[in-house]
Amino acid sequence: MTPVRSLARAMLSGIFVVSGARNFANPGRLVVAAKPVTDRVTPLLERTDPRIPTDTETLIRANAAVQFGAGLMLATGRFTRPAALVLAATLVPTTIAGHPFWSSEDPAQRNNNQIHFLKNLGLFGGLLLAAADTEGKPGLRWRAGHRIGHSRRSVRRAVRTARREARIAVRSAATARRLPG
Repeated sequence: MTPVRSLARAMLSGIFVVSGARNFANPGRLVVAAKPVTDRVTPLLERTDPRIPTDTETLIRANAAVQFGAGLMLATGRFTRPAALVLAATLVPTTIAGHPFWSSEDPAQRNNNQIHFLKNLGLFGGLLLAAADTEGKPGLRWRAGHRIGHSRRSVRRAVRTARREARIAVRSAATARRLPG
């Protein structure tokens, strides 16, 4: 991993590690803002599995724990691509709940929420780039295509060899039939 990638990932993950730890320790301050979003998600969670907790404070803590863990994984270079995708997924409800500029009546509050919404949108873009980054190594698509091409060439070679050997066997059998005795 290059120093630039390491530094960029650490810088990108910093906000998730810090806010994840802060929100896990003190989820109560976010309950009012998160309630409209968790109320919409609760029926989906209940249909998925009734054992999943649906109270707002627990969902905030779960989101915070995931952000903290995935942020650490991204910062340390462990499972960076899945960690970036997970962080991007946790950023969606956080942004919708925390910065609903479209529902603000106060122009100053609307402007502040809009700035933070756009900041989170930029973070989302950075996380998508981190999720797509193969560190200069061939991606899964290229490797699969390369392996398929290699397999096709191997099969063609095997078919040519089998045909050649079959022709030789036919000639040998024909010659053996012509021999006396």
